[in-house]
Amino acid sequence: MNRIAVRSLAAAAAFAATAFALPAASATGTPASGTVALTASNAFITSALQSGIAAVPLPSATGSYNSTTGATVTFPVTGGNADLARFTGTVTLGGGLAFADARTGRIVCLHQVTLGGDTEALAAVPDGATAPVALFDLGLNTIGSGIGTTPQTLNGDAVLDSAGAAYLDSALHTTFFTAGQTVGSLNVSYTPAS
Repeated sequence: MNRIAVRSLAAAAAFAATAFALPAASATGTPASGTVALTASNAFITSALQSGIAAVPLPSATGSYNSTTGATVTFPVTGGNADLARFTGTVTLGGGLAFADARTGRIVCLHQVTLGGDTEALAAVPDGATAPVALFDLGLNTIGSGIGTTPQTLNGDAVLDSAGAAYLDSALHTTFFTAGQTVGSLNVSYTPAS
């Protein structure tokens, strides 16, 4: 085989390898996206503030206030493997929450926020700890999207989880938080990675 034939064959082989590799290399897919919004009603906010309790979002979560609906913390979706309609997997979220008690002077910060597809609970890990604490659960009035729908959605009442109530009362040295206490609403819009 002469040099020209060898070069042509080598070039063809390199081109074929590139052609077959390109789809795999460029098929990086799209990451999971969406938001989870926790809204505290004006009634809950008033009760909390009268007891000296306040909560604020930590970056990259954002906060907003509407005089009709209340205060909302919006967590961006950063990943996850959840199928919310089948009650499986977990949605990972950015940001965190800080709770403060003006009467006791205590503050607690929580990060590594997740939404459990199986538990329908918003959980977070207290700074300095390793185990997550379930903070808020979706209540009985929850409505979700059907199987195979994108984005996957869940909308319902947000109630304080018993573990979250116990943790916050203990960490802040207060008696304000009660298991099953209605906080407001929880709204999920989640598109899995593809």
